[in-house]
Amino acid sequence: MAEQLPIYELETAILSSLRQDRRLIISAPTGSGKSTQVPQILLNHGALGDGQVVILQPRRLATRLLAARVARERDAELGGEVGYQIRFENVTSPRTRIRYVTEGVLLRQIVREPNLAEVSALVFDEFHERHLYGDITLARALDLQEGPRPDLKLIVMSASLDAARLEDYLRPCRVLESQGRVFPVETQYATAPNYIDKRPVWEQAAAAFSEFVRSGQPGDVLVFMPGGFEISQTIEAIRHCDESRGFILLPLHGELPPGEQDAAVARYDRRKVVVATNVAETSLTIEGVRCVIDSGLARIPRYDPYRGINTLLIEKISRASAEQRAGRAGRTAPGLCMRLWSREEHAHRPEHELPEVKRLDLAEVALTLKAAGVEDLRKFRWLEAPEERALAHAEELLVDLGAIGGAAPHPITELGRKMLAFPLHPRYSRMLLAAQNSGCVYQACLVAALTQGHDLLLRNVDRRTAELREDLLMTKASSDFFVLMRAWNYAVRNDCRMEACRRLGIHSMTARQVGPLFQQFLEIARRESLDATQRDVPEEALQKCILLGFSDRVARRLDSGTLRCELVHGRRGVLTRESIVQKSALFVAAEVHEVEGRDKSVTTLLSLATTIEERWLTELFPEDRQNSERAFYDAATKRVYAEKSLCFRGLAISTRRTDPSAEAAARLLAEEVLAQRLALPDWDQGLEQWILRLNRLSQWCPELELPAITDADRRHLVEQICHGAFSLKDLKEKPVKSVVKSWLSPAQRELLEKHAPERLTLASGRAPKVVYEAGALPRIAVRIQELFGVTSTPHIAMGRAPVLVQILSPAMRPVQITQDLASFWREHYPRIKQELQRKYPKHEWR
Repeated sequence: MAEQLPIYELETAILSSLRQDRRLIISAPTGSGKSTQVPQILLNHGALGDGQVVILQPRRLATRLLAARVARERDAELGGEVGYQIRFENVTSPRTRIRYVTEGVLLRQIVREPNLAEVSALVFDEFHERHLYGDITLARALDLQEGPRPDLKLIVMSASLDAARLEDYLRPCRVLESQGRVFPVETQYATAPNYIDKRPVWEQAAAAFSEFVRSGQPGDVLVFMPGGFEISQTIEAIRHCDESRGFILLPLHGELPPGEQDAAVARYDRRKVVVATNVAETSLTIEGVRCVIDSGLARIPRYDPYRGINTLLIEKISRASAEQRAGRAGRTAPGLCMRLWSREEHAHRPEHELPEVKRLDLAEVALTLKAAGVEDLRKFRWLEAPEERALAHAEELLVDLGAIGGAAPHPITELGRKMLAFPLHPRYSRMLLAAQNSGCVYQACLVAALTQGHDLLLRNVDRRTAELREDLLMTKASSDFFVLMRAWNYAVRNDCRMEACRRLGIHSMTARQVGPLFQQFLEIARRESLDATQRDVPEEALQKCILLGFSDRVARRLDSGTLRCELVHGRRGVLTRESIVQKSALFVAAEVHEVEGRDKSVTTLLSLATTIEERWLTELFPEDRQNSERAFYDAATKRVYAEKSLCFRGLAISTRRTDPSAEAAARLLAEEVLAQRLALPDWDQGLEQWILRLNRLSQWCPELELPAITDADRRHLVEQICHGAFSLKDLKEKPVKSVVKSWLSPAQRELLEKHAPERLTLASGRAPKVVYEAGALPRIAVRIQELFGVTSTPHIAMGRAPVLVQILSPAMRPVQITQDLASFWREHYPRIKQELQRKYPKHEWR
């Protein structure tokens, strides 16, 4: 009996609390019955008056199944007293008193009906998951309650809440807690951490399943996996275990048809294994589960505002989510949770998931809030404020779409209000409204309908199916959308029969679901005074509409040999191999996703692509076009070239090669010379010594006012030499030394030769070359005989710089280095003479 569920211990407190405070937090463990019974308690005790109770659920699957369960409990037809409403599906009637909805549905209702006149109570279920629309709708409900609807009752429920933060946010409110009737759940961890156990996660799960069955414990098994691929692999791995005999193996995730979802939660006379995503983590009741096998993973959607892409990567769940999953094993009896990660790894997991407001695209909710009268999004009463970059990117996109004004605080435009009529992302809404001017509303509605659910075309089909698909669907197609449209029309002509759809690799169930959605969009379009008449229109018309909705995803192929692409705003990606526009140089991608492969590599994939023409960008976005010119050095030809580019939001969409300016060519050639990738003729060691002589003398004798050559001056001189040249060949005839030495006047050159000479004349008559170095004394290298008669150390630079003397043997081998010749002759020469005279008796010795 429902009345025996633990939540009924709070029945009296719930009713009395709502009479006093109108705001209530209920914390109750999984299995207490709060999702199904609290709405019935309100209805049964007259707490709703003549109004509805609306229960917000974060997931579509739970929304539908909970409504169906409550309808059964009340012996009512679904859609009568009890109903549900999710995006694109409304199973309610004027008689509905208990209405389960997904969160975005209610927020849109608040925009249409600011007072929610027919709603008496709002219940926010599983609020700990912190879904974006749950946060936003709660804030709007508080505004409503503090304004025109003080009678509105608000209940926030969860099994695990940050109660302190929420209580402070909702104050004044009451907090009720039910201990429930949770049975003990034993938790087992993997003996080895994940980085040691290299088996695929489905093999680990299958091994855990076998261990559980061999232990002799009773009950069904619930396995958590991150996605559909992992679910199918897990089912296959368990099916090959001997221990699976007698078990029913069932998948459960949001992409399954309703019938298969119902099958996973149904009761059987045999034991079952349900392999599910995190849709089974909360709300849903799967009777008989005594063992949970948890991979500890989930596909977490995120939006990167810096790159403007959606990501769906496999990540480790939080400790709070892990506890929620474990609780599914203790609903009706003691249970077991087998975690496929070690106890040490568990301690390093985050305590809670990051709220969606901090990780999802805010464009749609930002437009909804603008329509609801929230002018400044930064002053909205966020439970947790999003990052400034995410808000700015959402507003930037809405400005590009014409949905809000360009000047702060960016008020909603009339076009933006029209866009809200469609329960779609603003991109698709903009596309539909643009189609009115092109006469292709009918086709645009079909495009939108084809992208809201599962993929229509199956991937990885066999060769025969691929060839047939290419013949019937892909001939002369300029957009992946057109291929989908042809596939759907084929399915419709064949009544969506499974056999006919299978021939072309079409998902027959998805094809059936597109039709009602298509009709719904057509009805909305007509209601908004759009001409949705079916007529033949040029493909170009629809391509332009798609471009208007996705102009920030314009892409250009980098080369014809690969699928690598460059997008506007400096991003890069790879066009999917399934795309029909692989030979198009310029296209727009309706979907940009960062996905993680089975080898953990991450790729930015561009899909649902449509070929576009350069002239359309000029026609539709004249203010976003820029002409640019750049010169560049080609290392292969050792030559400077120039390109003139037409750019769209930073993306070069067309280029042509021209002659560079002499200044640009000189600058680029100089960079190559300075980086020593090119060599100037006659710029040799002697010229480098000339520059060092000048720089050292300017330091030693600043009163001579000789201009040193700095790094910037060197660059200037090299550019001067390169001026008029465009290639290495042109540099071969350049007068290098004369240009460099013209840095000094004739008089300055005389001073340089006098005080920092290239050669130093000694008393012996010898003139050895002086070697100059930055930060060191000048030096000469001479044989000992050439120093006879030189009794003191030579100096240059007006006597300020002693010359370091490297003394050599007659065989030119180093003997000694000194900067004090007098001391050398007096103290060291006698010994050296004695040693060298024996080796070189024929040489003069004094």
